[in-house]
Amino acid sequence: MTESFNPMKSQLNSNHNYNIWSIFLDRDGVINSRFLDEVIDTPDKFKFIDGVKESIAYFSEVFNRIIIVTNQQGIGKKLFTEQDIEQIHRKMLAEIKQEGGRIDKIYYCPALKEQNSFYRKPLPGMALKAKKDFPEIEFKRSIMVGDTLSDMKFGKNLKMITVFISSDRKQVAQNHFLIDYAFESLLDFKVFLKNHIIDSQNSR
Repeated sequence: MTESFNPMKSQLNSNHNYNIWSIFLDRDGVINSRFLDEVIDTPDKFKFIDGVKESIAYFSEVFNRIIIVTNQQGIGKKLFTEQDIEQIHRKMLAEIKQEGGRIDKIYYCPALKEQNSFYRKPLPGMALKAKKDFPEIEFKRSIMVGDTLSDMKFGKNLKMITVFISSDRKQVAQNHFLIDYAFESLLDFKVFLKNHIIDSQNSR
């Protein structure tokens, strides 16, 4: 399930400099499988979605910065600890690196939803932290990829291009004002982007 990518295409064609863009990725449901009845509290429970590692390897060639922003209220609920999530992320980063990819930094918010933390999506705190750490990030030249409407609001609030990972066409249609483009997986987005960039290069 895809839509045209004209806004990004015009930017790429006008700049002919693909590595000025940044990409922000949600974690659960985008990078790893999301389980409704199971908490991901150990590295063994963290399972990459098919095609994700090769997609991130490709993004590593294209984008200047690759950032993960993830709400992790399980910490606030005492379901797992910050040490647990750090172990999970070490495994995740090692496997991504092994496949030739990179993640520049991971930001996570442990706060409960009802706490309305500035650092919990859809509020912009994690993105502003990333901007502080990587001043070259420009949100107008950034993409937010997520599988929830909270992710889409996060991206839209910062004037990013939003990419929704979902097979729910009805949800996409009902929230078209938040969602610029929709794909069923990160791999589908990667394939589209790769073809798009090849087309852009060939049109020079």
